[in-house]
Amino acid sequence: MATDELSSKLNRRLQIEEGAHEPVALDEAHENGAHEKAAMASADSELGAKLQRRGELNEGVGEHQQPSMKVFNPYTEFKEFSRKQIKDMEKMFKQYDSEKDNFIDLMELKLMMEKLGAPQTHLGLKNMIKEVDEDLDGKLSFREFLLIFRKAAAGELAEDSGLHVLARLSEIDVSTEGVKGAKSFFEAKVQAINESNRFEAEIRQEQEEKKREAEERKTRQAAFKELKSAFK
Repeated sequence: MATDELSSKLNRRLQIEEGAHEPVALDEAHENGAHEKAAMASADSELGAKLQRRGELNEGVGEHQQPSMKVFNPYTEFKEFSRKQIKDMEKMFKQYDSEKDNFIDLMELKLMMEKLGAPQTHLGLKNMIKEVDEDLDGKLSFREFLLIFRKAAAGELAEDSGLHVLARLSEIDVSTEGVKGAKSFFEAKVQAINESNRFEAEIRQEQEEKKREAEERKTRQAAFKELKSAFK
């Protein structure tokens, strides 16, 4: 049996040397194993990065890029301004929001400052946006636009800053005294009531103006019809 086994091994070696059989490619198997290990390591690394990112978001370290869905009401949040002031600010904002996307970007701000007669450098424009850009999206929402006038009214803007120039040249008077200027609790209470009454009075005034405009429009239409019928 030993002789037969030895003979079989010798015959096998001879066949391999003559090329009848190919030796097992140990190196190739080893290389395939290395590739599989590298692929698994890469997948583990990617999964680890995703888990780390999720952990950062849960802990508040990372930042979500989704816009806030919070409802914004300028009349309740910016109570220091009258309805007319806010409407004037809104009119100005929409005037320069040329893309009508409810934002003023750097180029639109550039055009605004040029039309106001106070052109700014590229860096100056970026600094203007940065000063009130709370969501760090590189452009101004209407709320952030209103913050410019709030800061101006509170004296929080440097006189040589671009935002101070914008507020000054906008022809919107923001010199108001809010409840924070009251000297006592009772004065603040009375002032708050007066603010509420003023707000209601402004709404009534707007309604009366719209009613008057509607009546004037009716009068003009009636006069036009009468004039038209006279030529028949």
